[in-house]
Amino acid sequence: MARIPKELVDQIIQTADIVEVVGDFVQLKRKGQNLWAPCPFHNEKSPSFSVNPAKGLYKCFGCGKAGGVVQFVMDVEGTSYVEALKYLAKKYAITIQEEEKTPQQQQEQNERDSQFIVSNWTKDHYHRLLQNTEEGMSVGYGYLKERGLNLATIQTFELGYSLDQWDDLLKSATAAGYELKYLEKTGLVVKREDDQGHDTGRRYDRFRGRVMFPIHNISGRVVGFGARTLKRDDKMAKYLNSPESEIYHKSDVLYGLFQARQAIRQEEVCYLVEGYLDVLSLYQGGIKNVVASSGTSLTEGQIRLIKRYSDNVTVLYDGDAAGIKASLRGTDLLLEGGLNVRVVLFPDGDDPDSYIRKVGDQRFAEYIEQQSQDFITFKTTLVARDAAGDPVKKAEAIRQVLTSIAKVPDAIKRQVFLQQTSAAFGIDEQVLITEYNKLVKPAGAPRPAEGGAPSGGNGGSSGGRPAPPVAATRALTAEEEAEAAMYGAFEPGAPAAASPAASTEADEDVAQVDLLKTCEREVLRLLVLYAAREVDTDVSVAQYLLGQLEEEPFKTPLYAELWALCREELLAGRFPEARQLGQHQRADIRLLVSDLATERYDISPNWRVKEIYVFNEVDLPKVACDNAVLRLNKCHVQRELNRRLETLRQPLLDDAELFENLRAIKDLKQLDNQLAALLGTVIPRGA
Repeated sequence: MARIPKELVDQIIQTADIVEVVGDFVQLKRKGQNLWAPCPFHNEKSPSFSVNPAKGLYKCFGCGKAGGVVQFVMDVEGTSYVEALKYLAKKYAITIQEEEKTPQQQQEQNERDSQFIVSNWTKDHYHRLLQNTEEGMSVGYGYLKERGLNLATIQTFELGYSLDQWDDLLKSATAAGYELKYLEKTGLVVKREDDQGHDTGRRYDRFRGRVMFPIHNISGRVVGFGARTLKRDDKMAKYLNSPESEIYHKSDVLYGLFQARQAIRQEEVCYLVEGYLDVLSLYQGGIKNVVASSGTSLTEGQIRLIKRYSDNVTVLYDGDAAGIKASLRGTDLLLEGGLNVRVVLFPDGDDPDSYIRKVGDQRFAEYIEQQSQDFITFKTTLVARDAAGDPVKKAEAIRQVLTSIAKVPDAIKRQVFLQQTSAAFGIDEQVLITEYNKLVKPAGAPRPAEGGAPSGGNGGSSGGRPAPPVAATRALTAEEEAEAAMYGAFEPGAPAAASPAASTEADEDVAQVDLLKTCEREVLRLLVLYAAREVDTDVSVAQYLLGQLEEEPFKTPLYAELWALCREELLAGRFPEARQLGQHQRADIRLLVSDLATERYDISPNWRVKEIYVFNEVDLPKVACDNAVLRLNKCHVQRELNRRLETLRQPLLDDAELFENLRAIKDLKQLDNQLAALLGTVIPRGA
């Protein structure tokens, strides 16, 4: 992807008005300093989505989405950082001069653009034929009407019809000035070859006498077509799709996602079906958060697309036992992709399209809500029923379920699923854990379920490694402990069932880390919010904080990186600004800055009228900075004090080491008391 120069990125960010951009998607109402609206990313009745015009940031206090104007476009449109910048540039009429392409790169881009152009023209051509020709109306539109689709749905999905002629598209496209080679590259026109594979020079349309379903990419550009024949011919494929091309890769496209993406975000779940008509019927019935794999096996690329919009997916299975079993591997991939997977099974002989037409929109929605169950429970019930009464089949069924559990990245969910599976099959949980740990060992990859790929789950962020073994409830032997530590079940030397004292120490460690993060966060918050505000004559908050603290005062990696960015800005003669930092290229930096700079509540102006005064850090920035620095320093002192005390517990300390630690502990306690006194947290003796 071409690089946009930094100067132009800065211009786009400075020009873009976050109120205008967000206002294109939701209706904002002012309340205090901020503007509020129901969140566009999840369902809610009371507005919790806040936009701060002065800082150029937004935050939802319900779902946690936050960022600047670029992040908002990324979130709402599901685009990349560069694509979001291009969106804003187009909105504000800013010309993007990308780095000059090589002649080869320019040629490749021209080829792709030409294929997009001819595909879009073809979509419009088929759409016109459906509505403006006798054959299109009687055959194509008649079929769609028979399937219960109304004109609004046809228009939304830009459905069309291809005339039952050998070369209607070929003649029409060439007459309109489109080159033959792009018709061939997109698979719209097919060249005929002789028995030896030589080009005969004859060309004909790939799609003839079919209802046309344009396939859009996530940006709404047409990349290919699905087509259904209306002839009763056993030798002819009912559905025919565009072949792979430079712009169409089946594994990276989901039918209906372009139309469904906003609804998926708002409903926080994606319904996954198989066919075009399933999508169209459900969308028309008010279930707009629905996409289809278009009859192909689910791929990792498609799963990543879903995850861009929601972590939750519900698979709607046809009531066909053979088809369900064939789909199980694809559902395992959803689990491996970190999605929360649920399943709805329709009555035998029905698919989503037929069932919604049979029972109506309301009863259909009630059915999927009532019948939805998590995938592991569904699969357990399915394979257990098939294996009833046969010990060999039952053992294999259990392994199939364990293989699916191994795909789940979340350790707590895996443990819960193991407990459920134990109850469902009536088998001891410890036996399941032992078998599970065998499956996920790198040296012994699990047996593929339903012919699937031998994978033991991705283990969260481990990049495709097997999910770690589940720790047993009994105490492990030394050999088992070492083996489990190898696979990441727990830290080496940590017993499976820790003693109360060990648990208390671990809790204290966690509490200390949390306290440190809180103290570091407060310093960063003041720096981001009030960098340019003066704490003294010619001394800003940014200068004061960076002068009071060390060059690298933070232990939390992300906080340390943001501190370094702010420090770089100040050393370059600029104050670090939330508005600018909130547009950083890195998503984690953008989210952190938005969280730091966004507050849910304002102090009511009525308090001043009633002469109720509270500490206001805006008016007293030096007091706020001093408190934050003192608390952070006190936290560091307490951590060092605890480390020294822990050292005393170690055996075989020589006299010199013991004396050094005791002296350090005395000094640290004295310093801790001094800091406490400055903060006003010293408890008097006898209190």
